Amino acid sequence: MTRLTLALDAMGGDFGPCVTVPAALQALASSPSLHLLLVGDPAVLIPLLDNVDSSLLSRLDVVPAESVISGDVRLSQAIRNSRGTSMRVALELIKEGRAEACVSAGNTGVLMGLAKLLLKPLEGIERPALVTLLPHQRQGKTVILDLGANVECSSTMLVQFAVMGAVMAEEVLGLTNPRVALLNIGEEESKGLNNIREAAAQLRMTPSINYIGYLEGNELLTGKTDVMVCDGFVGNVALKTLEGVVRMFLSLLKFSSGSEHRQKPSWWLKFLGRWLQKRLAKRFKHLNPDHYNGACLLGLRGTVIKSHGAANQNAFAVAIEQAMQTVQRQLPERIAARLEAVLPKSD
Repeated sequence: MTRLTLALDAMGGDFGPCVTVPAALQALASSPSLHLLLVGDPAVLIPLLDNVDSSLLSRLDVVPAESVISGDVRLSQAIRNSRGTSMRVALELIKEGRAEACVSAGNTGVLMGLAKLLLKPLEGIERPALVTLLPHQRQGKTVILDLGANVECSSTMLVQFAVMGAVMAEEVLGLTNPRVALLNIGEEESKGLNNIREAAAQLRMTPSINYIGYLEGNELLTGKTDVMVCDGFVGNVALKTLEGVVRMFLSLLKFSSGSEHRQKPSWWLKFLGRWLQKRLAKRFKHLNPDHYNGACLLGLRGTVIKSHGAANQNAFAVAIEQAMQTVQRQLPERIAARLEAVLPKSD
């Protein structure tokens, strides 16, 4: 199999190396063709690799970085002082051709800014967009973008997101002529902000995009569309709200035998509760946010995956897997080809 090399910002996120290193080893164990570059402080990373199987260590290298970008630092200050940080070094490995993709759980705004600075957007793209795949009730997935990279978006940017989302739906989900919708406060054509209405008008005039109109937030998980397009502010709020609801729902499935203030349930109630909990947990486990962690920064001349800052080991491993799939499907190259065919040269 062809070797695939990824750079991991091992110091980023809420938990840093105690999550990223075990996740890296987990990914190596499941993918024989994978090679990882762990970027961070060797004094912290190397001790975590003690007693690791030599077959895994042979496909893992530690790349030194002097510091870490804080999660609450101002964007301009972070970029000015980014040299030598684990996030920037990981991105530079793509630019230098030593890695084919980067995965980071660090500051989203800084990752976006540095990626745009170092890797450059594709021709025809104003700003990259964060995109992910959400499961829906028809047992498929929906491409959703933007999820927070761009708080305010022009109509032109929304159209560009629609093109990129359609390519991802084709290449990752294997869909032909995927349906594209704009997230809005109503399905009537007269509703919504000016940029949304203008984007709708442009999409209706773009024959290569299967635009189906507006959809509301309650349609996110119904499977009525294959690609849902919105600005980063709306997308991020929608995603975080959805994740919170799903986590609360899954937590309610955990069986509780009652408290000291309640009458002790009979054995058959305990058995029924455990049986029901197992059935529901199995039925809805695909909704667990950990299973779809990792948002791809689409629109760059390289592959960058943003992991949730609070990701656990399994969730970060999912982000690594998404980086592998994005590289293998050559999404940046395919998006560039589609943009050249769809968008006017003046864009």
